Amino acid sequence: MAGKYFEELEVGLKIKHSAGRTITEMDNVLFSSLTMNTQPLHVNEDFAANTEFGQRIVNGIFTLGLVVGLTVADISEGTIIANLSYDKVIHPNPTFHNDTIYAESEVLERRESKSRRNVGIVRLKHWGKKQDGTIVIEFERTAMFLKQGQRLNFLP
Repeated sequence: MAGKYFEELEVGLKIKHSAGRTITEMDNVLFSSLTMNTQPLHVNEDFAANTEFGQRIVNGIFTLGLVVGLTVADISEGTIIANLSYDKVIHPNPTFHNDTIYAESEVLERRESKSRRNVGIVRLKHWGKKQDGTIVIEFERTAMFLKQGQRLNFLP
């Protein structure tokens, strides 16, 4: 698996993820519709054109999910047990249709699990940036990672 094990996630490790994704109008409208978010800033061009943004903005929860997804191949693919929390979510700038988002991550802290000897707990900070480097989201995430030599066990 491409993901990192608990032992590989040293405090201070910084990763600039190479994958990027361009957000389309369909992404934003479909996500907003699927989550029943009727906020006109996301789905009504006429309404949004008369706001300070002058156009629709991308649903922030979609942006959060996208940035987490952009980190999976480098950090957690096959090595994560669970995301435990998302904290300090900040959207300092809007995301618009046709913006391309890239992600960066840093390991803030890690500790042994108190209840499971085959895993550890890691706190990460993630940034989502537009193609011009503008930060559109930053947040912290705490996750449970497998230790090296361990496997996911789906049986009770």
